Amino acid sequence: MGLFSPWFLAGFVAIGLPLYLHLLQQHKTTPVPFASLRFFEKRTQSSIKHRRLRHLLLLALRLALLILLALAFAEPFLQRNLGAGDGNRAWMIVVDDSFSMRAASRLDEAKRAALALLGRRKPGTETQVAALGSQLRLLTQPEQEDAKLRAAIESIRGGDTLGSYAELTRALRSIAQSMRQPLDVHLFTDAQKSALPVGFNDLQLPENVSLHVHPVADKPEPNWAVESVSAPAALWDTKKARIQATVAGYGSPSARRTVSLLAAGKVLATKAVDVPENGRASVEFQGLDVPYGFARCEIRIDGADKLAQDDRFLFAVQRSDPRPVLFVHESRDSRSSLYFRAALAASAEAAFSIDAVASEQTAHQDPSRFAFVVLSDVLSLPGAFENALQKYVRGGGSVLIAAGPSTARHGKIPVAGWKVAETKYFSRGGERFAVVGDADLAHPALRRAGKWEGVKFYYVVKIDGGQARIAARLADQTPLVLDAKVGEGRVMAFASSFDNNTNDLPLAPVFVPFVERSARYLAGLEDRSGAVRVNANLELRSAREQAVSVEVIDPDGNRPLSLQESTKSQFYQFGREGYFEVRRANGRHEMVAVNADRKESDLNVIPQETIELWTGSGAGVNGTVANGLDPEKKETKPSSLGWYFLAVLAAVVAAESLLASRYLGVQREERVS
Repeated sequence: MGLFSPWFLAGFVAIGLPLYLHLLQQHKTTPVPFASLRFFEKRTQSSIKHRRLRHLLLLALRLALLILLALAFAEPFLQRNLGAGDGNRAWMIVVDDSFSMRAASRLDEAKRAALALLGRRKPGTETQVAALGSQLRLLTQPEQEDAKLRAAIESIRGGDTLGSYAELTRALRSIAQSMRQPLDVHLFTDAQKSALPVGFNDLQLPENVSLHVHPVADKPEPNWAVESVSAPAALWDTKKARIQATVAGYGSPSARRTVSLLAAGKVLATKAVDVPENGRASVEFQGLDVPYGFARCEIRIDGADKLAQDDRFLFAVQRSDPRPVLFVHESRDSRSSLYFRAALAASAEAAFSIDAVASEQTAHQDPSRFAFVVLSDVLSLPGAFENALQKYVRGGGSVLIAAGPSTARHGKIPVAGWKVAETKYFSRGGERFAVVGDADLAHPALRRAGKWEGVKFYYVVKIDGGQARIAARLADQTPLVLDAKVGEGRVMAFASSFDNNTNDLPLAPVFVPFVERSARYLAGLEDRSGAVRVNANLELRSAREQAVSVEVIDPDGNRPLSLQESTKSQFYQFGREGYFEVRRANGRHEMVAVNADRKESDLNVIPQETIELWTGSGAGVNGTVANGLDPEKKETKPSSLGWYFLAVLAAVVAAESLLASRYLGVQREERVS
């Protein structure tokens, strides 16, 4: 038992007032007429009889009134056992199964505590079981049978998703709208700080929901993790492969960690790295000797903490021969292919091989055999090849067009059909040459090329590209690099040539990154990644491929998509860690490695005051924070007794009024008589 406002007990000093008044009344006597006092003897009269209390029942009622009034304002309370349940309130037991709950035995402790709480539930209480990760997943309907509820709790397994308390609160708001009775939510969690939303308003509970948090962790734990890995998704030269890994410490002291590179479970290289206190360290591996095809690789550190699952980082690599590129040029132009080939060879990865042919020799070429096609200032193309090229682009292929003087004479950009509006000549002497005025560095082809400073242009073709995206312009606003989607494919145009006659771009430092990034962008390698996070979405098909079947195989070898989903779903969301295979109808296969979000690696806990603010955020019944997880301990909640004291106080006031009126009437009769 306790008091909410114990300072009101100071009102007990007022009980002296009735005692004083009752004693004061004893000195009042009725005068009696007498003839003479000369025959009376003088003596000291005793006052003991006068100090005796009369009307004891009335005095007791008045004392009780003051005592009850002080107690009512002090508001006593009793600790009520929550385990007894309340038939008028529903229960929801939520167990956190996010990635951080894999640390040590946190999930097992949470499940044991949830089962213990379920055993103390009052029979007949409607109860529902749910699991919390990035979303709240209801595992049962409201039930009264312990067997079904216990089976649901025991079935919870550790997940790989990011925990989200904001998602829990959002789901509770939705559930509370459809419920007629109040809801007690018991959350068993590690109270991870990273699961909190940015704004506290996202944790506001509805009025009829009371939240009780049962933490399985009360202090932060030091943890080391492989935070990220930078590795190529496609590999052509094993000696040029470069893998960079970042090892992070969360709430950890400085330490030395051993980092290993593995492929197909085999250790290829090992290095040691010093990780500073609560800091990060990088390590790099040069070369990746893997067989042709898809290889399952990972970076791993030696285990030294309670969360072993983040001591590795998965990534997938596809090794193949360099992809062929068809480079079409005029027979008299021999320099443009040399410059283009040299730029690709100088790039960090030898991803492409150039197959250069003259435009008049392309009649029997099949564009579908190439990663992409380059048309370098061609005047005209054989009809058969131009038709095949248009079909290739509409089906998903890509073409890079350099529009020089020969293309200008034709008056139209091949494949795209854009018109040549005019040609512009600039002087090579003085300051009369043209320069780039604006470059969109967000475009994939220009992302590492900078702003093209110092590049001189002596001749450009002004192209009317319609709705095409303009990635770069000259200072006079003439479009220089245009990009547009044609059908399912892509056409990118450069309004000059690669032969060093119309500009000095092939001799500028920006030429190599421009050619490399353009090649990867047009070949579809720009957006590929060998590793993604859990809950990332994979695009299964384009808008025109709605009837094409796509097969997804999860790490266990199962096919999570139904037949209907494999032909109609636009995206697939990765819900767990591991290697996923994707098999498309056009023969393309992919392998994607999925890793848990490393926010879960930070095992710092929510401060106690924050939990109390959260559980007390409801406008109705406030929640509590559970004291420990000992199954023998009974969870309690203060229950106010103030209303009971007020009811007794009202009865005492009524009794005192009646009794006081009666005594007052008796005194009047005595005086009259």
